[in-house]
Amino acid sequence: MRRSRKVKILATLGPASSSQEMIRKLFESGADVFRINMSHADHALMRELVGRIRAVEESVGRPIGILADMQGPKLRVGKFANGKVALTIGQTFTLDDNPAEGDATRVYLPHPEILSSVKPGHRLLIDDGKLELTAVTCDGKSIVCTVVAGNGISDRKGVSLPDTELPMGALTEKDRADLDAALAAGVDWIGLSFIQRPEDLAEARKIARGRALLMSKIEKPQAVTRLAEIIELSDAIMVARGDLGVEMPLEAVPGIQKQITGAARRAGKPVVIATQMLESMISAPVPTRAEVSDVATAVFEGADAVMLSAESAAGQYPAEAVATMNRIAQRVEQDPTYTSIINAQRPEPEATGADAISLASRQIAETLKLSAIVTYTSSGTTGLRAARERPRVPIIALSPVVQTARRLSVVWGTHCVVTEDASDLDDMVDRACRIAYEEGFGRPGDRVIVTAGVPLGTPGATNMLRIAYVGAEGNGGA
Repeated sequence: MRRSRKVKILATLGPASSSQEMIRKLFESGADVFRINMSHADHALMRELVGRIRAVEESVGRPIGILADMQGPKLRVGKFANGKVALTIGQTFTLDDNPAEGDATRVYLPHPEILSSVKPGHRLLIDDGKLELTAVTCDGKSIVCTVVAGNGISDRKGVSLPDTELPMGALTEKDRADLDAALAAGVDWIGLSFIQRPEDLAEARKIARGRALLMSKIEKPQAVTRLAEIIELSDAIMVARGDLGVEMPLEAVPGIQKQITGAARRAGKPVVIATQMLESMISAPVPTRAEVSDVATAVFEGADAVMLSAESAAGQYPAEAVATMNRIAQRVEQDPTYTSIINAQRPEPEATGADAISLASRQIAETLKLSAIVTYTSSGTTGLRAARERPRVPIIALSPVVQTARRLSVVWGTHCVVTEDASDLDDMVDRACRIAYEEGFGRPGDRVIVTAGVPLGTPGATNMLRIAYVGAEGNGGA
């Protein structure tokens, strides 16, 4: 099965989409990667979902990626004697280290790292910004605030700190246990929540040891200010617009999305746009026009993937949501303006032989109107470089490593095929042409371009380019 679009689709699994039958239906509707949200899945359910995805993968004969999304640190206030209290703008309200139940003047904040880090003038946003406080005095044990906006607060509401960098890593004890379980289950990507600084990736990288790749979720202002460093140390980036829109002005989020997408594309790292893309389809069979435009914008920007959250996890129309996103992406990529927009955004190649080969293969393929670019990739690096160029022709990524093919399923334009490594150059060309023919990308007489690293199987050493004809039996010829 080949997709008729370049951008990829991530679908979150949940109560509405946990059965093997529904997972297959979502794949057939267009999902390329499945996300397991560890905020809502225990280890047993996670393992069951991984098993069902792998069963679907075997039945459809296509590599499917799995993203396990870590919950990250959840910062919440304590409880109130009556469950909730009313507040008025301008009043004083205190968050402190006293575990007693709260009232209209104070509440317990069971996070000493917040109490010691917030400074006067810093904002504290409670319950996704429904209540805004400004710190007036801080002594390490309490934060005396003024109510700036909102009229109440209730038990266990979340706390966001847009102005404060906390002295804590991105992994909690729950995350460490979840990470170990996800790696043992064989997931392909790990989503890291609430990244603040590049150092936040170090612990997860040490635990993963290459068994899965790391996708940093950009959802805090502190991460935006150190974006280049975070991208450099990440394997992929997710623009998590939900929390980003809480901690930053809503009107700033579209520009930040473009900034992050452009930076990730220049670095050759996959970038995923997420949150509320087709939100109304949680309860409606069709999206709003604004949501369609939102998905289209991400596709026009050249994002590698777009993601569904509650729409596929808990909505009434999970398959319809995936199919709708699939149709939007197809139509955008057929739009007369799409190619010129993508070309205008194309980053300059890096000064390496591998990047020069990838640039040349795109230019040759487009100039000669070849049927496909076929890349041999063991580690995935060659496939990433080919995708960075955003060629008009399809990219067929051939790998002897099934994990590599699964990881590349989130990468723009890549059609991944697991195949034995070629024994020599002639076998490589024959295999490339035969697979292009079998997968429906080339007919007898068509030409493809083949790139690889020689000696074969050398990770990241893309140094060879060859044009080949697809023969009558699908075999290749120079």
